[in-house]
Amino acid sequence: MSFMREQREAVERKLPEHINRLNAPIELKQSMLYSLNAGGKRIRPALLNATLHSFGKPVEIGLDVACAIEMIHTYSLIHDDLPSMDDDDLRRGKPTNHKVYGEAIAILAGDALLTYSFEIISKLSEPTLTAEQKLQLISEIAKAAGPEGMVGGQVADIAGEKRTLTLDELMYVHDHKTGDLLTCSIISGAILAGASEKDVIYLRKFSKELGLLFQIKDDILDVEGDAETIGKPVGSDTDNNKSTYPNLLGLDGAKRKLTEHITKAKEYLYHVEMNHDLLLALTDYVANRDH
Repeated sequence: MSFMREQREAVERKLPEHINRLNAPIELKQSMLYSLNAGGKRIRPALLNATLHSFGKPVEIGLDVACAIEMIHTYSLIHDDLPSMDDDDLRRGKPTNHKVYGEAIAILAGDALLTYSFEIISKLSEPTLTAEQKLQLISEIAKAAGPEGMVGGQVADIAGEKRTLTLDELMYVHDHKTGDLLTCSIISGAILAGASEKDVIYLRKFSKELGLLFQIKDDILDVEGDAETIGKPVGSDTDNNKSTYPNLLGLDGAKRKLTEHITKAKEYLYHVEMNHDLLLALTDYVANRDH
């Protein structure tokens, strides 16, 4: 869809600007840029800017925050691929960061992306956002990325390896490992837009459903997707004995669960006082993507 393409291009122009201005070792910057430039859907920046657009605000005011969230997402991918974690050799069809730069630099590049993201937000000023909005953003993003969010979800994922998780346990992993950063992207857009408390409540509910359907679709693609399109071997989750929705519910059951979360997401979104068209289209994009 054209909005996704436009936002992806804007973020991909801006990300190198942030890295290139750093007074840091060249190899570190190269490693950071290697993973940032590896492509991807850029769904988190798109969701942030789609939320701004849906509230009638210019998407330009969210670009730096969108870049910061994409840096956090990229750090998580670098660390996920490490031998001590998922031990992956390929990411989006290219050698993973540690395969190119070594484990030590890959770990430090991830650390640098995480910490630098907050520096970027801390330097934003009016009229982009007020001091109160800045504090809200930092708190929202830190919680989503931290022990109660993405990191906690990753720990639960590791703890669940080599055993079959219950559906509730699997939902917990995906709520936090994947869903919380998607949620904070949307809520960050709402904060920048000055959304009401009621709208933020329903956007959180919408975002949770979106995060779950995002992961269910990933699990389905791991069964029936095209390896070249998704950029990694199909069936890797099964080979690694990971619990997935198709493993627990069967492929047809996972598809029914996907439809259930699509319906719930859209129901929650209709409670928000905004133009719904773009976020509805993005929901369908996430549910129907092939990578």
